[in-house]
This record gives sequence, structure tokens and C-alpha cells, in this order.
Amino acid sequence: MVAGLRYFTDRSDDGAAGAPLLDTVNGEELMHVQPAVSIVLGNHPLESPGTLYISTKQVIWLSDTERTKGYAVDFLSVSLHAVSRDPEAFTSPCIYTQIDTGDEEDDDDESESSDSESNETFDLSKITEMRLVPSDPNQLDALFDVFCECAELNPEPVEEDEPEGHNWIFSADQLGPAMGIIDGVDQEWDSSQTHFTTIGHPNGDHDLARNVLELQINDQRFEDAEEMESNNRNGGQQ
Repeated sequence: MVAGLRYFTDRSDDGAAGAPLLDTVNGEELMHVQPAVSIVLGNHPLESPGTLYISTKQVIWLSDTERTKGYAVDFLSVSLHAVSRDPEAFTSPCIYTQIDTGDEEDDDDESESSDSESNETFDLSKITEMRLVPSDPNQLDALFDVFCECAELNPEPVEEDEPEGHNWIFSADQLGPAMGIIDGVDQEWDSSQTHFTTIGHPNGDHDLARNVLELQINDQRFEDAEEMESNNRNGGQQ
């Protein structure tokens, strides 16, 4: 998966413009086709209408007049999408998207190339905003629903190297085996100790957690020992 917006030219030979070639081998499916959609990339001018294709993996816009012009972005790179009807934000109702380029550097350089209309190609790696403007504004809600559906099919992957042991909270059932609690334990005592399950250690201090658990165990053992000693004394007096 390529982060950010990219050029797209893989079209079929069917029709004048040609539909995009999808990665059907890996299960990509076409979800929606919307004709007569203009596109605005960053601060660049509105481009002539084309056809919008939304698949289970990506958003593709293809020009209806130039077979060599097209753009695509994977849903994993779309960090935000929304319906925009505010004329102060943009002149026409549109689907507004923010794009994660995978580059943490400042994106101020993107504005420098916005006036270079003589150059038909520009650096897409600087584009962090995309607007899709359908000729019929009544189609916005339907487009938004498709965006939401496909975004849910592409959840953000979990980092494999994320350190374990952070932000934990144990339930009473989980604490039972950890503390050596077995069948036959006094249930009243067990429920009275559940207040310590809210302790966490976001900084990874496992020693603190272990000390707290040991303290709870020792407290119970001392109570059991005192109770046994008291029973023995009472039995001896009788």
C-alpha cells in the first residue's frame, strides 16, 4: 500500500474512457460508480468532470477526456472524510477528505506548486486534501455512506511492535488465578477487594502492580492467621 495520493492510469479497454483495473486477485471489488464528478487537489484549480470509482480498497477518479489522467488513494490513507456544504469553506457542496501522506514534515511546499498550471503533473506526495464535487449535490449523502462502508472494511492495522503491558485493568476473574484464589475462598472477602482492579501503570511499572497484589495477599493471610489463633484460644478455654 502506497501512502498518500498517487497517479492512476490502469484502465480497461472497454468504452472511451475505460474503467479502472482493480486487484480482483486479492479480493478488491467495485462498490460504487459516480459519473460527472469534478476533483480538487489541495490548492490546485478545479479539474474538469470525470468518473468516480469507489472500491473496497481505494477511491479512484478518472478523467473522461484524457485516458492518461487519473488519481487514486487507498482508504488506509484517508484519515477523514465528510460532507461539506459550507460555501465559505468551498464554493460547491462536496465530499471533503484529508489524506495521510506518511510524511511528518511540513506540507507548506504544496502551495508553492499550486500556481504552476503549465505543468500538468505535480508532486502528489504534498497533497493532504481532496474534494470530490458531484454535478448533482443530492448525491453527496449516498457518496458519504459508501465512503463510510468502505472505510470500515479497511481498519487501521495494529502495530506489531507496540509494547505490551500498558493501560491494563484486571477483572476479578482474571485476578483470581494471579493471586492464588481457588474454589472455596470467602466470596464476601473476594468482592470487597475488587477496588484495586482499577490500578494501572501506563509507564510500564510492573513492580508496583506486583507489590500491590502481594500486599493484598499478605493482608488476607494475616486475617486468616488471626482468626485461626482466636479459634484455638476459644477452643482451649472451653
